[in-house]
Amino acid sequence: MAHAVSLKDKVCVIVGGAGGIGAAAARMFAEAGAHVVITHRGDAGGETTKGDAAVAVLATLSGAGHSAFAADVGDSTTLSALRDFVERTYGRCDVLINTAGYTKPIAHADLDALTDEIIDDMFRINWRGQFAAVRAFAPLLKASGQGLIVSVSSIAGMNGAGSSIVYGATKAGIDVMTKSLARALAPEVRVLGVSPGVVATGFVPGRGAEFNAKTASTTPLRRVAQADDVASAILACATHLTFSTGTTIVVDGGRSL
Repeated sequence: MAHAVSLKDKVCVIVGGAGGIGAAAARMFAEAGAHVVITHRGDAGGETTKGDAAVAVLATLSGAGHSAFAADVGDSTTLSALRDFVERTYGRCDVLINTAGYTKPIAHADLDALTDEIIDDMFRINWRGQFAAVRAFAPLLKASGQGLIVSVSSIAGMNGAGSSIVYGATKAGIDVMTKSLARALAPEVRVLGVSPGVVATGFVPGRGAEFNAKTASTTPLRRVAQADDVASAILACATHLTFSTGTTIVVDGGRSL
């Protein structure tokens, strides 16, 4: 596919790049010619050289000049270390993709199960962590002159459904953050969100093939998303949707209709 905007030699940082959607995005951006830096949790604060899922993702990337770095979005100091590593190694950052996050299935009616600790931790990782990554990389993205931030949200942030009330709330917060940052960082940086429905990555604990098949049967396009469906939308934000900012693109096969 011919790209409207070339990504050759651009630098793309994917926070959570060892996960399903992050890894798929890493492969697509590498195929488009970008140098990709993926992050993962672990012994945070350093470049990865062996022994974890991030290295396995690196081995699948085409081209050269890719890196993996251990960073915990819940610890802003490691995101600053990541930023310093990228600046020292590449001298620039053109694209920041936020895919890190987690969920814990809790029935919406079970209010007692949604404890203060769960609420605080999910906002710490799913919302504050994404904002902290933007805060760390904003100067490099502005210096690029054509910087781009893409944050992975969820249709749970729009319809109030999903694995738990707090998960949907964090994703609604991501959608608001996308709008606010688009105003705050323009014109040097564009900010977009990508909002999937159910994705066949095993992201939600306890949801497997049976759940996916049931969901597919009630989804207009009659299947759940694959990681590549979401990654393709992220790539399009960089290559084709070049006059878009502050909006969230729904990639759910019509699930939210």
